[in-house]
Amino acid sequence: MSDDEFRTALSRLASGVVLVTAQEPPLDPDDPNAPSGEDVGMTATAFLSVSLDPPLVLVSLREGSRMDDLLAERPHWAVSVLAENQRHIAGRFAMKGRVSDRLLFQDIPRVRGAVSGAPLVSGALATLECRTEQRVRAGDHTLVVGRVLAAALPNAEGRPLTYFRGRYRHLD
Repeated sequence: MSDDEFRTALSRLASGVVLVTAQEPPLDPDDPNAPSGEDVGMTATAFLSVSLDPPLVLVSLREGSRMDDLLAERPHWAVSVLAENQRHIAGRFAMKGRVSDRLLFQDIPRVRGAVSGAPLVSGALATLECRTEQRVRAGDHTLVVGRVLAAALPNAEGRPLTYFRGRYRHLD
C-alpha cells in the first residue's frame, strides 16, 4: 500500500479539531524576573478520549516536532476543542514554515490555564488541562497520554469544527 492510498483511506474518517498548547520554560529558570517562555500551539485531529477513570486523553504528535520536543520536557499542556467559527485558528496553527507562535497567538482571545499555565482559546467548545502520564513511540509519531486535571465548557452550545477528506468542515 502506498502513502497516498493510506492517507486517502483515512481521510474518510471525520474527526474533531483541537488546538494543543503549552508554555515553554522561562528563559532563565533561576531568575524570577526573567521573561516567561513563549506559548506554543499546534492543530491536531488525532485526539481522543482514552479513559474515564482516571480521566485520560491521547494526542498524536509528529516525532521531533516542536510540540513533541516541548511535551517531552514539560509535563503540563492544554487542549481547546475548536468550534466551527474557529477555522482560522486551526489553519493558522497547522501552517508549515509558519512564523513564530508569539505572532500566531497575538489576536486570538484566550485565557491562561490555572493548572497548566498554557493558553486556552476563548469560545472553544471545551478546554482541558492535562499532565503527561505516558509517551509511546509509534512509527513517525509520539502518542502522548495525558491525565485531565481540569475541564471547562466556555462555549457549551456551539457546534464543532470537523476535518474530513483533507478539509475543515461544518456539521450539517
